[in-house]
Amino acid sequence: MAVEITDGNFETIVKKSDKMVLVDFWAQWCGPCLAMGPVIEDLAKEYEGKAVIGKLDVDSNPGISMEFGVRNIPTILFFKNGELVDKQVGAVPKSALVKKLEAHM
Repeated sequence: MAVEITDGNFETIVKKSDKMVLVDFWAQWCGPCLAMGPVIEDLAKEYEGKAVIGKLDVDSNPGISMEFGVRNIPTILFFKNGELVDKQVGAVPKSALVKKLEAHM
């Protein structure tokens, strides 16, 4: 299951992780975000132990969303060693996310 990331735990889960981290910025009212939900959950299962796959609700956590300039959702940010290394804006096939994850692992 994808990890719930918040303004409060972002530092610990993302910035201090020694693994690749994918953060899905989403909202309950966003149709494309809901469509991406099962894809994110699949990735969480497949990459368990190899990468951290998380979801951040932009309505409940505006601080991190603003810090990274997230204006459109879904936006998926990829972090390695706590640094932003890639991003994907909009709904995409699972294969596109796998390609980006694998490129940075």
